[in-house]
Amino acid sequence: MKGVKKEHLPQKTCPVCGRPFSWRRKWERDWDSVVYCSKRCRARAKSERQSG
Repeated sequence: MKGVKKEHLPQKTCPVCGRPFSWRRKWERDWDSVVYCSKRCRARAKSERQSG
């Protein structure tokens, strides 16, 4: 993703909060498996699955 402007980076929508989030360098190797925008949303989804 070198040389790509921030507004042209790939985006996904978080299924928990509904906010769009952009590609980050730390997700470079596993962007296809990234689902949640943050640890907070991941934890919220996990707690919803366990309780419901």
